[in-house]
Amino acid sequence: MNKKQTTPIAMKIFYSLVLTLLSGICMAQEQWPRVLKGNGDGQITIYQPQFEKLDGNIATGRTAVSIKQKPTDDPVFGALWFTAEMETNRDNRMALLKKVKINDIKISGLEGEKITAMKSYLEKEAPGWNLKTSIDDIAAAAEEEQKLLAADLKNDPPSIIYATQPSTLVLIDGEPKLQMDDKLKMKKVLNTAFLIVQYPKDNLFYLYGGKFWYSTTAITGTWKQVTKLPAELQQLDKQVKEQEKKQNPSAGTSSPETAPMIVVATTPTELIQTNGEANFAVITGVNLLYASNTDDNIFMDINSRNYFILVSGRWYSSPRLTGPWTYVASDKLPRDFAQIPKGSEKDIVLASVAGTDEAHDAVMDAQIPQTAKVDRKTAKCTVKYDGEPKFEQIEGTSLYLAKNTASTVIKSGSDYYCVENGVWFKASKPTGPWAVSDERPKDVDNIPASSQAYNTKYVYIYESTPQYVYVGYTPAYMGCYVYGPVVVYGTGYYYNPWYGPYYYPRPVTYGFSMHYNPFTGWSMGFHYSTGYFSFHFYTGGHYGYWGPPVYHPPYHPHYHGGMYGGRGPVYIGGDVNINVNNSNNIYNKRNGVTTNDIKRNGNAPGNKPVNKDLSQPNKPQQNNLVSDKNGNVYQRDEKGGWQQRNNNSWSPVDNSQKANLDKQMQSRERSSNQNNNFNKTNRGGNMGGGSRKK
Repeated sequence: MNKKQTTPIAMKIFYSLVLTLLSGICMAQEQWPRVLKGNGDGQITIYQPQFEKLDGNIATGRTAVSIKQKPTDDPVFGALWFTAEMETNRDNRMALLKKVKINDIKISGLEGEKITAMKSYLEKEAPGWNLKTSIDDIAAAAEEEQKLLAADLKNDPPSIIYATQPSTLVLIDGEPKLQMDDKLKMKKVLNTAFLIVQYPKDNLFYLYGGKFWYSTTAITGTWKQVTKLPAELQQLDKQVKEQEKKQNPSAGTSSPETAPMIVVATTPTELIQTNGEANFAVITGVNLLYASNTDDNIFMDINSRNYFILVSGRWYSSPRLTGPWTYVASDKLPRDFAQIPKGSEKDIVLASVAGTDEAHDAVMDAQIPQTAKVDRKTAKCTVKYDGEPKFEQIEGTSLYLAKNTASTVIKSGSDYYCVENGVWFKASKPTGPWAVSDERPKDVDNIPASSQAYNTKYVYIYESTPQYVYVGYTPAYMGCYVYGPVVVYGTGYYYNPWYGPYYYPRPVTYGFSMHYNPFTGWSMGFHYSTGYFSFHFYTGGHYGYWGPPVYHPPYHPHYHGGMYGGRGPVYIGGDVNINVNNSNNIYNKRNGVTTNDIKRNGNAPGNKPVNKDLSQPNKPQQNNLVSDKNGNVYQRDEKGGWQQRNNNSWSPVDNSQKANLDKQMQSRERSSNQNNNFNKTNRGGNMGGGSRKK
């Protein structure tokens, strides 16, 4: 078979099809389908890709296509299967699929040698093409073929305190430990994110809360508002507030008018509160009530008369708001939770209810990594210890974990590994020097959730060259874990901190009203103002951090504006995002580490230029075609019915197929809605359903 025979006009059209699929997707339009002009009079319509499987940074999928060799021809329909390497930008929720491999094609009218030649030709050319799509498209469509259960997480309820007046939860990491602070010239409580000092002239303890100060004779006792500070503390107050304004000019603008009550806890604790006694309202269509005078997720099941609360993605139930509380698995909730109407006041909890579309999408999103390229020469790692390095064995593994450092340092055999902000480093000594690693410790996947290094198993190394190492991490590195049919925040375990001249806190699960939002991920709901955390800008010093910058929200105040209202926390744009500079990508602005800046519109970096003839404006057209695993093409009509393409004509489908086809289309529509909501959020608009409503 000579070249002239193997490249007829149909093959040219099909080559144009694949080129436009893998490059034309990077055009300015984000809508589907895409109608493109080939060389000559040919027309190619590309329908939204359907992603089937995720394996690390490898994505597999298929797409329905139609081809017209001439404007007057009837379209020829078919399907194409592909596998590609995925680079992601979770900040704008876009993905770039590179090194594309064509696995199979099925086009009506092309058979035998023509299909074989076409596939061979495309496999040779495809690795240089790039496919751009949204993370939401991938997450909503990908099939759950992975193992989704993180079986060893801990769900025992923390101490849960119910308050009926504005209150602030002050967490102390164990019994209070006092240490002289040379800068403050007085003792300070070391093991807390709050500024608590002991004034030497009256031996009282003072707590800084932005607009308010409090004092007490015993740290775990009753705190009272201070109307007049001692002179030295007045000077401290002035200095801290000046520093706050430099770091955050709008700090304190939404502070409460009256001082909230202080609740001190030295063990894992959650505070839920209502503005006065709980006032319950009806959720239309279900046998559930919700507390309307709070921003916490508090429900009553009318049938059982039990209360339910959602804390860090976990459900707890009690016959009384004062407890005791019992853990309830997300698939054991009363059925009415899954039937909470979308767009209602409390639809945000649907992502934490087994069996809902929102929970499915959250689970799939949690498996999509943020990727990056690391330069071996310029990426650096620095590890500091509080004294000589001290290690203890990680239970159930051959690995040892460093105790007296803020870094995650793991000993494996005679080698040492450190995970710093999503990158693995390696050294022959615990103190370094550290070099970018192209391998992980062999036993890392066996680290149990009871270890504070558990999140490192979700930092991956995909491939390497002599110059670069390609890495990535899933949201689990940041504390978002897949737990069966939902996602939860934190492992649920309490990890002992390190105490010495330095205090190194460890990851926490409870205490900060962690809640999931499909647009921003995990955010915290404060029952206090930003001022409680701002002191770090001033005092600095003896505080270390474990893991990535956002892994332990109580110790990193990267927030904008006040967060306190008359009836609880006020959420900025619906949420208080815990991410650094509101970015979901910890690789950003790090020396030696780069991520692909995949724009939501326009070509992605590194794409092959698109032939101008292939870039004609799209004609408005319904995005109503899907394909199945066998390459059959289906079309949904305006009434919601389905037809299958057979022998160049459409025929009604069997009723047994309709449910699966509807599910595929609903998944596509969800991803489109999520993209639209994301765009609205970025432009400062309302997030719609799923946001916190005032």
